[in-house]
Amino acid sequence: MDTNAETPPPIAPAPPAPRPVPREPPAVRGEIPPGDQLTSLAEAFRAELTYWREVRGLSKKRLAAEMGFDPSYVSHMESGRHRPTEDFARRAESVLNSSRALWRRWQAYEAGRRLHGGDGTSRDPLPADPAASLVVEHEDATMTYRDGVYHTEIQRRLRNVGTEPVSRFLMRISVDRFPDDPERSNQLYRARPLTWDELQLTAECHGEPMTWKAKHDRDAFKEVWLLFENASSHFPLYPGEDTWIRYHYQVSDAKWGSFFQRAIRLPTTRLTIRLAFPAVLAPAVWGSETSMTAAAPLRTAIGRREENNQTVFEWATDHPPLHARYRLEWRFRTASSRPSPGRASPALAPAPGSVPLTLRPGAR
Repeated sequence: MDTNAETPPPIAPAPPAPRPVPREPPAVRGEIPPGDQLTSLAEAFRAELTYWREVRGLSKKRLAAEMGFDPSYVSHMESGRHRPTEDFARRAESVLNSSRALWRRWQAYEAGRRLHGGDGTSRDPLPADPAASLVVEHEDATMTYRDGVYHTEIQRRLRNVGTEPVSRFLMRISVDRFPDDPERSNQLYRARPLTWDELQLTAECHGEPMTWKAKHDRDAFKEVWLLFENASSHFPLYPGEDTWIRYHYQVSDAKWGSFFQRAIRLPTTRLTIRLAFPAVLAPAVWGSETSMTAAAPLRTAIGRREENNQTVFEWATDHPPLHARYRLEWRFRTASSRPSPGRASPALAPAPGSVPLTLRPGAR
């Protein structure tokens, strides 16, 4: 999910008034059914619930009251004691007004539950986005700096745990040359907007080129649909299947800058981040993690090795929480051949680049 800090969804209008008569919570309780994928989908729903509750400034008890549940029910839902239910998702969406983000998370969970042998069917008054049923089994993000240009490449192993085929994947590119000086960044991109020609965006799925279609095109922000098709073939990702996709782009150091951030927008099993710089620049790298509630240094050390006149830094984590952001920053300690001063941010979403990597095999 992808670039790389992401802006939170816009705050919607005030939620409707709470229900006047509290009702008992639904009877469907108990532990989450076994299966790592289903557990990840349930965790994604809980993370989405917590995120929107905090965005709206509601305590757990207050939200439970406005949804018509017992005071402790939201707390039990967020802690994992109760599994997501349709009734809970509908009421939470009604009160928190998340632009259907909560409803899509519940749909993904429910689709996974049925896939793992759950019974029953659910009403779906609005068309579901099949992409909400994707799980990222591995994201491998590499960024290389050479000749004044940052080349970034993302490889993702995607699995469809839903019930409908997936025909597109959303990725984002967002740059911020001077994150500590927003007005300076705005002036830069107004005068020199990020263009498709300079990005040289390409994508492939299991060896097949992927067509892409722009969704948003702004001075410093691009949002793109990667389509599971090209001029000669269609290759949707069907329920139960998995595949590797790879996409890459490039941005000059005049518009990119000195940090690389990955934002977790889909349930993810493993994340790997790799930076490669010319050794002659004597790079120094450090990192931080930002969750919905706090920011802190990375919990584990960043690895370092020398390879083909490059200094390569690598860091990885398992089961990163939804909405977490991981940022690696750097500086070059030699004066020659380094970018112009000023901190800048790379893509805020699934970032890609053109570093030569071998696509890992994966069955579709």
